[in-house]
Amino acid sequence: MSQTNKLSSEQQESLLNVLEKRFENNKYRHQNIEWEKVLLKLKANPEKLWSLDEMERTEGEPDVVGFDEKTNEYIFYDCAAESPKGRRSICYDHEALEKRKENKPKDSAINMAQEMGIQILNEEEYRNLQKLGKFDTKTSSWILTPVNIRKLGGAIFSDFRYDTVFVYHNGADSYYAARGFRGSLKV
Repeated sequence: MSQTNKLSSEQQESLLNVLEKRFENNKYRHQNIEWEKVLLKLKANPEKLWSLDEMERTEGEPDVVGFDEKTNEYIFYDCAAESPKGRRSICYDHEALEKRKENKPKDSAINMAQEMGIQILNEEEYRNLQKLGKFDTKTSSWILTPVNIRKLGGAIFSDFRYDTVFVYHNGADSYYAARGFRGSLKV
């Protein structure tokens, strides 16, 4: 972990307070999970705190959504009502970014996720998120695209309209002001 990917003690405490408050205010997202156990994991993994801070900084509002018994890790997703504001107007991946000759977006979803140390939600994770509330009712989010679709130049994204999760396709180099991506992180 480099120095730039480390939070000061004050930043850690501030983030932990935000996460605890969100955890307490949204208990339906993580029934049967105790904050004290999550807190111990977070304090033991400062590099994960940095990634969660990046999720928070880009307005993803990360929260605990589950526990992976196989890996003994808590699962965080971006739980902002709409696709995180600090991650919009981006294409899907670096290849798509390089393909654009004019009007390039500032970045790509895959690049940003890697830099933040998180994973983009796949379709199953996105559908699971939607079971916890209504997300992306006015925006959309890139989701992890199967290799065969990406090889053909496409990428997929999702949103929630008409009480339904929709999965669509676009050219991977497209970008829109209302499309970003949602991430996950295991701690």
